Amino acid sequence: MARGQGEMNAAPSIILVEPQMGENIGMAARAMANFGLSDLRLVRPHQAWPNPRAKATASGADQVIDDAKLFDSVEASIADLNYVLATTARRRDTFQEIFGADEAARRCGTKIAAGGKAGILFGRERWGLQNEEVALAQALVTLPVDPRFASLNIAQAVVVVAYEWRKVSTLGALPFSADTGTPATHADVEGLVGHFEAALDRAGFFPTEDKRPSMARNLRTLLTRAGFNAQEIRTLRGAIASLERKRED
Repeated sequence: MARGQGEMNAAPSIILVEPQMGENIGMAARAMANFGLSDLRLVRPHQAWPNPRAKATASGADQVIDDAKLFDSVEASIADLNYVLATTARRRDTFQEIFGADEAARRCGTKIAAGGKAGILFGRERWGLQNEEVALAQALVTLPVDPRFASLNIAQAVVVVAYEWRKVSTLGALPFSADTGTPATHADVEGLVGHFEAALDRAGFFPTEDKRPSMARNLRTLLTRAGFNAQEIRTLRGAIASLERKRED
């Protein structure tokens, strides 16, 4: 029993963004428990929480439901994570890498083995994640569904990803790994993004106000995708601050 709990704790977080129905949350929780995942995070669920229908459809995965955490925003739900993947069923206008569920699981496993915390974002049942939410992730995850019927229930998507995680999490780890430093949290990266955007604003980088959102989103994607460690974040912010002081002189 103790070994099973350890495996479940060292696993990616599953973040459901604005799930509509308690039943879908319950089925997602059941899939998580089936394959060794335990950290369920809910961003603004449509129905009141706790939800009796979620617990009923979880079919015994009560601990996942009972321990589920509520958040008011996607940013808050991933603030403590070092590596975030966003699921999508359609092409996005970004330069992010795109993985299948198997490679996504391997990437999460690598980050977790190095001492980091990973999470996977799942969007709304009807239209998925918004572009601004997708831009918060380091990479995207999609599944090779038949394009003639690409609609996939959120719990089905969770079970596919959870299954792939289970496969890679039971493999032996390498005896040692490269020193990659302390992983940066999402909050660290957000601090860098905000600092950089503010400095660019003062320098007049954005040509017009209507172009600013798309340019800022591209910059956010670039910085988020890089996978900086905490020391690299501090170095970059120090460099930006130095340039700001030089400009003021």
